[in-house]
Amino acid sequence: MHRSIAGWINHRFMPVLTIVFWVVVIGLLGSTAGQLTDVQENEAENWLPSSAESTKALEAAETFSSPNMLPAVVVYERDGGLRPADMTAAQEDVATFGQRDDIEGEVVGPIPSEDGEALEVIVPLNLGEDGWNKAPDVVEEIQDQAGDGPDGLEAFVTGPAGQAADSASVFEGIDSTLLLAAAGVVTVLLLFTYRSPLLWLLPVISAGVALTVAQAVVVLLAKHANLTVDGQSASILTVLVFGAGTDYALLLVARYREELRRHQRRPEAMAVALHRAGPAIIASGATVAIGMLCLLLAQMTSTRGLGPVAAIGIVAGLAVMLTLLPALLVVLGRWIFWPRIPHYGDEDPATHGLWAGVGRRIARAPRRVWVTTSLILAIASIGIVQLNATGLTTEEAFLGTPDSVKGEQVLSEHFPGGAGAPVVVLARPDNADAVRTTFQANDGIAPQSVTEPRVKGDWAYLEGTLESEPDSDAAYATIEDLRGELDAADPDALVGGTTAVTLDIQDASARDNRVIIPAVLVVVLLILMVLLRAVAAPLILLGTVVLSFGAALGVSALVFRHVFGFAGTDTSFPLFVFVFLVALGIDYNIFLMTRVREEAQRFGTRRGALIGLAATGGVITSAGLVLAGTFAVLGTLPLVFFAEIGFAVAFGVLLDTLVVRSVLVTALNLDVGRHMWWPSALGRKEDVDVGSGPRDPYEEVVPAGADAGPPGP
Repeated sequence: MHRSIAGWINHRFMPVLTIVFWVVVIGLLGSTAGQLTDVQENEAENWLPSSAESTKALEAAETFSSPNMLPAVVVYERDGGLRPADMTAAQEDVATFGQRDDIEGEVVGPIPSEDGEALEVIVPLNLGEDGWNKAPDVVEEIQDQAGDGPDGLEAFVTGPAGQAADSASVFEGIDSTLLLAAAGVVTVLLLFTYRSPLLWLLPVISAGVALTVAQAVVVLLAKHANLTVDGQSASILTVLVFGAGTDYALLLVARYREELRRHQRRPEAMAVALHRAGPAIIASGATVAIGMLCLLLAQMTSTRGLGPVAAIGIVAGLAVMLTLLPALLVVLGRWIFWPRIPHYGDEDPATHGLWAGVGRRIARAPRRVWVTTSLILAIASIGIVQLNATGLTTEEAFLGTPDSVKGEQVLSEHFPGGAGAPVVVLARPDNADAVRTTFQANDGIAPQSVTEPRVKGDWAYLEGTLESEPDSDAAYATIEDLRGELDAADPDALVGGTTAVTLDIQDASARDNRVIIPAVLVVVLLILMVLLRAVAAPLILLGTVVLSFGAALGVSALVFRHVFGFAGTDTSFPLFVFVFLVALGIDYNIFLMTRVREEAQRFGTRRGALIGLAATGGVITSAGLVLAGTFAVLGTLPLVFFAEIGFAVAFGVLLDTLVVRSVLVTALNLDVGRHMWWPSALGRKEDVDVGSGPRDPYEEVVPAGADAGPPGP
């Protein structure tokens, strides 16, 4: 950020005009941001790539039924056997269900189980395009009707409608819940960091403005540019804006506080702060945003949609924290820092702080420090072998046991495992009989469950029931086998249904991992090369971040299995954790290394490393705590995926902030020295051995009361 650009804050009326501008923006976009829930697409089939076989099956099946069909499966159970009154009550329920306005077709059942302890009723609901959001109320009505039976007869609603209802209930009100939780965590951490009863308000207000702007832009793109938004990406947007945005605020405020000790006029101090800290903040935000945009390479529509959503959040955070926050700080004056008000001429406490001492200890044996630290991180990475990233069943996906899961358990106990989630096969009419024969012959399909072909236009429609539970490994194997077997009977045959959709999601996620992870590494490496004007340092830094990611993933896998008792993780979990930790982990390296590079030009790399750590250590640690805290908020949601993402990213950020950035990178800077900047001219600037000499090497560079020059962010 050039001085002339940063100097906008020096103009007399610009701070006030900037505040007015953002107030107007919030007034215009506030109502639009509130529509974020309305534009979300949380149905699993909307996440699939258009090339997936189950997607093609869904499109072909529209000839036979509405794409908005959402069947509810009502299962009745009585321990010890059903009674005649139970069958009568279920039949009365069927008649009542059939009178609903949202029924499409015939209500099927009641179908008794072979053991005589359960009944099954299939209610074909058509809830319209917004059916996912309507499902909780409709399912509650059906549950109330079914549950009003004879004493001892239990009723559960499961199937696609029941699962949609439970999922929608989880996401209902999630935006406000996460917003309050994230704001609360940020507030507590800022109070601890600033020890001021007032200063924390400015970053929180600015983060709220950034979130509103980001949500409004996302809503507009969802409505007019076909951007896919789901509850997952909307939730991550909230924590990302609050976490990353507050990080940028911490760095700017810290720099502004330093400059208030060097300048009498507040606007001048802020102009210098923006000039010095702005480039590192912008470079950091750009790295995260571009890293997130690599998700556009994904086949999974939901993953691809997260890329722009997250990038919009980062850009909004940058824009607000580099304009509104500086304006608020300048207008309100020094008193906002009370009781620790920085005065002109005060000494910078960083020169004798905690991180200066850490640097001195590392300087005694930097090679031993980085080798030992790397070995510990590598050993921690071995835990990855415990990571079961093959997906979660419906039962495993929730932290509790919602009604649809209870119903599915009852259904699988008394009926074939796939009851309520049929396998759908679409075939050409001429090959329909041969396809049905092959369909029935598959060992994973209940032969008597395969329906007669229904023919409309270019397609014949068949359904069959899985012998195993629809979200089990055996069910996925059945789908794969069936697809191969049907190719011989009809090369155009398509296999769809709930299990096929889940299988295709897993396959697409695995492909995305293979493509996007290398892409993110290349992008981050190129950005670091441009920013640091070197090759060696970016390669070393990238290696430390990857090592940090491996350790975070390894420890998380062990915690998930042996502490939390989770059965596994979603297939997209490694990719999401990688993108967040690499992009955000590079953030802290950028903040540190830009300062080290600045000081290296004056004092050499080894001494520059000590000065850089001392000057940035406190604020980067605070930023890491804030970011980790906001991601940990995801653990408050009743979904295993969010709990796992929240823990892994929070742990990884803390690991990167406290160990990798402060210890490992500093030790490497001290050991490698000027060669970090190869092949630039800075790589030829001679170093001074900071480990030699009778006095403290850091104090030799920055003696008490001396001005070491303008520090970086």
